[in-house]
Amino acid sequence: QNFGCKHTHTNTHSRVPFIMVLPVFGRNRPEGKVLETVGVFEAVKQHGKYETGQLFLHSVFGYRGIVLFPWHARLYDRDITPPIKPEPPGAHGSKEVKGKTHTYYQVLIDTRDCPHISQRSQTEAVTFLANHDDSRALYAIPGLDYVSHEDILPYNSTEQVPIQHELFERFLMFNPAKSPPFTARDTLKAWQEKNHPWLELSDVHRETTENIRVTVIPFYMGMREAQNSHVYWWRYCIRLENMGNEVVQLRERHWRIFSLSGTLETVRGRGVVGREPVLSKEQPAFQYSSHVSLQAPSGHMWGTFRIERTDGSHFDVRIPPFSLESNKDDKAPPAGYTL
Repeated sequence: QNFGCKHTHTNTHSRVPFIMVLPVFGRNRPEGKVLETVGVFEAVKQHGKYETGQLFLHSVFGYRGIVLFPWHARLYDRDITPPIKPEPPGAHGSKEVKGKTHTYYQVLIDTRDCPHISQRSQTEAVTFLANHDDSRALYAIPGLDYVSHEDILPYNSTEQVPIQHELFERFLMFNPAKSPPFTARDTLKAWQEKNHPWLELSDVHRETTENIRVTVIPFYMGMREAQNSHVYWWRYCIRLENMGNEVVQLRERHWRIFSLSGTLETVRGRGVVGREPVLSKEQPAFQYSSHVSLQAPSGHMWGTFRIERTDGSHFDVRIPPFSLESNKDDKAPPAGYTL
């Protein structure tokens, strides 16, 4: 909707195709942008899952992408099942909120759309630590995102290379006999198998406060040896969504980080990743990633975001508690992919 295309999710039972058009920006176009046909929307799947090679438009951030493979995550939604009793200090993230299986997808983002969504979302990257012989190396593969089933607005295209990403043709091949007409190459299957422990999306945590929904997805990145001790690293991806009509702005963050070693750290600061995003009906969501390290193999994080209304008043939005686990550390180090 933010790219000027028509949506179908308000009419999911219709079989009438909708032509999707997106603006094309170019240096040789003095008028700035023109609309160009990209594909035809398909019916949204109410049940089941999308297959490898499915083209889609992200329903929140508007970028074009393609599904690489699905994940089955445990979604801990505190809006549906609140905790039975208050959690004691240091016990945040315990699984008293019952997890429900939910389908997420590993996807490639079209690099042409990245500049136009940068104010609302970091173009996600898979990050992991390099082999242990280089203690400072951190690898990142840009343009790899994780999206939930309801984020996907499927479409089809007649183009053999409809998504621009340097991994597209290494991971997928055009096969007109299939539906969708893109199948996984052996390189994708081998890459998924080798890097499974470092790509895996296992837990998703979600909670809403005063119409502001916060979703957190933690990822284990690996362990480092430093000064005769072990340091464990995680990345966490956070999405804030304004589910209401009121315009609000994120002003501050307040984190608490509990380590299995017994330490409890408090972190306060302005905004997130140097930004103080505004969440409105026109731009309802903001997504970013950050990293955290512990000198213990597990811990928990929780906290609040301070949100400001247009009249200057404030309220605190809860960040759902989530676990930091390193139970994959007995696996081999990740196999990098040379780009």
